[in-house]
Amino acid sequence: MALLLFAVLCLLLMLGFPVAFTLGGTALLFALLGTVMGNFDPLLGGIPSRLYGIMTNSTLVAVPLFVFMGVMLERSQVAEKLLDTMAALFGPLRGGLGISVVVVGMLMAASTGIVGATVVTMGLLSLPTMLRRGYHPALATGTICASGTLGQIIPPSIILILLGDVISNAYSEAQQMIQSRLAAQGIFEFPPPQTVSVGDLFAGALIPGLLLVGLYVLYLAAVALFRPAAAPAIPAEERAELRGRRLLRQTLVALLPPLGLIVAVLGSIIAGIAAPTEAASVGAVGAILLALAQRRLDLEVMGDVMRRTLEVTAMVFMIFIGAALFSLVFRGFGGDELVADLLSDLPGGTFSAVLLVMVVMFLLGFVLDFIEITFVVVPIVGPILLAMGIDPVWLGVMIAINLQTSFLTPPFGFALFYLRGVAPEAVRSSDIYRGVMPYIAIQLLAMGVLALWPELATWLPQVVYGD
Repeated sequence: MALLLFAVLCLLLMLGFPVAFTLGGTALLFALLGTVMGNFDPLLGGIPSRLYGIMTNSTLVAVPLFVFMGVMLERSQVAEKLLDTMAALFGPLRGGLGISVVVVGMLMAASTGIVGATVVTMGLLSLPTMLRRGYHPALATGTICASGTLGQIIPPSIILILLGDVISNAYSEAQQMIQSRLAAQGIFEFPPPQTVSVGDLFAGALIPGLLLVGLYVLYLAAVALFRPAAAPAIPAEERAELRGRRLLRQTLVALLPPLGLIVAVLGSIIAGIAAPTEAASVGAVGAILLALAQRRLDLEVMGDVMRRTLEVTAMVFMIFIGAALFSLVFRGFGGDELVADLLSDLPGGTFSAVLLVMVVMFLLGFVLDFIEITFVVVPIVGPILLAMGIDPVWLGVMIAINLQTSFLTPPFGFALFYLRGVAPEAVRSSDIYRGVMPYIAIQLLAMGVLALWPELATWLPQVVYGD
């Protein structure tokens, strides 16, 4: 019955029904059927405590604040100046315009964390320029899509905040599972409980995120070297306006505001000066000041930003409620024990279990959104994998990169939809699909590197927080 519940849920989500109401509605319908049939262990009495836990979770206060910061920065048009300046800096190089898109994507990811806004903004500003200067449509669209999705992995990221909360709960459940096993063996001296925070995930994702940026740049450099016609340099006469001191001055003016915001938000979290919630409030105020400095702030803009923030926040918290219902009903049917037995009995132990989960998440990414995977799949498999002794920060970063890939995977990758909506009619959908394929391969390569060297994700949190 648990597997049927999961299958029906995935089917309804693929048909396009709202995530939050599909999660809750499907769970309640199956709970009713299970109660009538007599094969359901009623756990719904735990719903009020679950909902109260969501309401009183101070970490989740960071969600509306970071959303507000991202939307406000989108309206302040910081990306426009960054793109113009980076194009002037890297323009003399073959592939330089593509590299500038990657660099701006990284900076926007570290200051907004909103994928859709970044992809649409860079699609409107840079795609026509790249096509006009001779870039192959597949290379141009693939670079924009991949750079826009960096907001999934480079902190401060909304998905890392949501994933951090889910991983934290899964880690607590995993430790309870370990204690139950020890108690069954007559051992009642338990190790002290450990916790994992959003700050741990932020610190753990920083190096892998920069690794992805480096791999993107290396790929563009290789294309420029072996296929120079696909990524030509900007002609010298088009770069004549910005040179010398004028270029230096514009670079400082364009770079310092977002870099200052990044240092204030991310630096305060990693340095341990502020919690993610406190840093998010600093970022929100900083975004208002940037918009004010750019003369983009008025009552209409503020009203629009607050309305969009409210819409996104309401959606996320309704999904939280639906996911809590689904998780309780899934366990009421014994689904957690079924998944635990499946992963534990795999030949190859922990490696096979992690590999299977990552493959399933990657395949689900073709048809489901990252939020759906975070709230449906991770609470089911997370406690089981963590009980096997896997580091929670490493697992969270691996899942985050995998979910980032779901934004790129055709035919339902959201980044592809965002870019298709603003791309010129001359750009075919097949160009976009072909363009993202090398970047999907780069994502998988980065996951392989992270699997071989987990220290890429675990070293910085240990240094910063001493875990």
